[in-house]
Amino acid sequence: MRVIVSGGGTGGHIYPALSIISSLSKEDEVLYIGTSNRMEKDIVPSKNIKFIGIDIEGLNRKNIFKNIVVLYKYFKAYFKIKKIIKDFKADKVIGCGGYITLPVLKAAQSLKIDTYIHEQNSIVGLSNRLVEKKCKKIFISFEDSRKYFKNKNVYLTGNPCSENARDIKLVTKKDLGFDEKELILIVMGSLGSDTISDKLVKLTEKFKNMPYNFLIISGKNYINKFKNNYKNIKVLEYLDNLPGVMKSSDLMVTRSGATTLSEISSLNVLSILVPSPYVTNNHQEKNALTFASSNASILLKEKDFERVDEVIDEILKDKERIKKIKENLTKFYIADSSKNIVKLIKE
Repeated sequence: MRVIVSGGGTGGHIYPALSIISSLSKEDEVLYIGTSNRMEKDIVPSKNIKFIGIDIEGLNRKNIFKNIVVLYKYFKAYFKIKKIIKDFKADKVIGCGGYITLPVLKAAQSLKIDTYIHEQNSIVGLSNRLVEKKCKKIFISFEDSRKYFKNKNVYLTGNPCSENARDIKLVTKKDLGFDEKELILIVMGSLGSDTISDKLVKLTEKFKNMPYNFLIISGKNYINKFKNNYKNIKVLEYLDNLPGVMKSSDLMVTRSGATTLSEISSLNVLSILVPSPYVTNNHQEKNALTFASSNASILLKEKDFERVDEVIDEILKDKERIKKIKENLTKFYIADSSKNIVKLIKE
C-alpha cells in the first residue's frame, strides 16, 4: 500500500501522524507532505520518513488583504501536490490537521483516491470541515466531535499520541532531586506565555510556603524571570521526557492541547487545565470543557490563574474527589488508537 500522510504546523498535528505511520507495515510505502517552513520539515525527516515541503500559508484572520497571497499560494500548492500524488501513485491519503492538509486532501479527492482524516480536538478544525464530506472514514479523539460532521463514517479512535506516552520510562521524584512530598508539575507550553509566566513568578512566593514540591517548565523565553533558589521549587527551561515525569506527578497544571490531554488520559494524571485563549476557534477551552464537564479534570481560566495555589490545595486535600476524577479519566483513554486507525484504513 502506498500512503501519503499530511499534518503540520504544530506537534498536535504532526505527532498523531507519526504515530499512525509507525503502525503501518514495513511493506507500506509512505510519503509525508508538510509545510516547508514549520516544525514538520525537521521532525519528519529525522524519523527517516520521505518528506516533501510545500510553500503555503494559513488564513490571516486579522488582515483579510493578506489572504490574496494566501490564496495564490494555496492554488499553486494544490496543483503541485496533485502532480506529487500522481507521481507517487498513492492508494490512500491521510490528513491529521493543519492548513497544509487542505490542498493535499482536495487534490487526492479530485483524483478519486480514498481520503481519511483524524481530528484531535473537540471542535473540528477548518481544513477537516472543508474536506470531510468526501472522506471515506473520519477518526475522532472525542465523542463530542461527532456532531460537527455530516459524513456518517465517523469512528471514535482516540488520539494516537496516547500510546507513545505509556512507553516512556518513568522519571522518579528522586531522579528530579525531590523528596517524596506530593509533586506539582506546571507546564504552560514550549514557548511559555507572558501573562502566565508573570503570574507564575509571583505565585512562587506562595508555592515556597506550601507542603508540596513544584516543577515548573517555563519555556526558553522566561527561564531568567524565575528565582531558582527555593528548596521545594525547581524551574527548567525544557523537559525532554515529559510523560516520564507526568507518571510520577501527583497533579499537573497545564494547557489543554489535544496531545497533552491524550497523555493525561493515557497516564491517568490528575490535572488542572488552563486553556490558552490565544488559539484558533478557542479549541483549547472546548477540549478542557469536555474533560471538566465529565469531572475528569479541573478547569481554571487564565484570567483566574492567580488563585491556582488555592485550587491546588483544595484538590489535593480531597482524596475522594481525586479518586472520582481518576475513575472518570479512564473513560477518555482508548487503547491501540493508531493500530485501530490503520486497521480501519486497510479494510
